[in-house]
Amino acid sequence: MAHFFETLVDRKIREALERGEFENLRGAGKPLPGHGDEYDEDWYVKELVDREQVGGAVLPGTLALRKELEDLPETLARVRTEAEVRRIVAELNERIADNHRGLLSGPPTIIKRLDAERIVREWRGA
Repeated sequence: MAHFFETLVDRKIREALERGEFENLRGAGKPLPGHGDEYDEDWYVKELVDREQVGGAVLPGTLALRKELEDLPETLARVRTEAEVRRIVAELNERIADNHRGLLSGPPTIIKRLDAERIVREWRGA
């Protein structure tokens, strides 16, 4: 004969279910945000920045750099000349080099240098 032991937590959950307290919750029946996306080790920081609308002036250097890299496609969409694209990429690569040398404030982060030729090709294609 099986014994059924209901813990206090189990009982509270069952009672809340019976009262309908889990019905009509925001997001019910929808997939979890980000489900199926590639894992990003900085997901929490990015969500915090977006949710709190934190500006670049407040962010530590390493996080501000990550934010700029994330926004790069939008930034380049407004650029009119190849020279400007190259200037933006060169400035970002210089800041990435500063990050590699440990000159930026904030949590350590690994960021690869940008391939200017690839970015220019993609910019031309857009």
